[in-house]
Amino acid sequence: MKQEFTISLFTEDHIGILGQITIILTRRQINIDSFIASESAVKGVYLLTIVVKTTSEMIRKVARQMEKLIDVLKVFVHTSDQIIYQEIALFKVTTKGLMSGNIVDEVVRFHQARILEVSPEYVVIEKTGHKAEINELLAKLEPYGVLQFAKSGRVAITKQVKELNEYLQEMDEANRLKPEISEAIY
Repeated sequence: MKQEFTISLFTEDHIGILGQITIILTRRQINIDSFIASESAVKGVYLLTIVVKTTSEMIRKVARQMEKLIDVLKVFVHTSDQIIYQEIALFKVTTKGLMSGNIVDEVVRFHQARILEVSPEYVVIEKTGHKAEINELLAKLEPYGVLQFAKSGRVAITKQVKELNEYLQEMDEANRLKPEISEAIY
């Protein structure tokens, strides 16, 4: 059974990594629902957050394959209940339409949105939340003349306590021990 997974992929900043990841997903016919790239808390390490819908078995295979890529440091796969996440959306709505319905107060308060800019032609509203909340606000604003709508992908952090720094230290220690182990064999 397909379900939604969030892949947190930590990588070095090298050209071509996105293409390699896309190929892995495309070969397995997995569509990317959301993609965000950003710096991480570790200097020189970047976080790619990818949201996909697939089976548990398939996501395990994909994660293992991604971890084999040279520039990839660590891959984590989470379900929605294992992370804290948000998306951000911007709505550009006609001022005339929005003021005629006099729903500005309702939109801002009820939907916990913010007004970023007001001009004679348009009002820009920002909403941070989950996909369903953003879609609900979009549906509410559509009758008033949505001129533009843009939404980010999922920005997520894990609920787990162990952080990337600890995994990197463990990897360094394991790599330092490998030469000693192989020398002891000969």
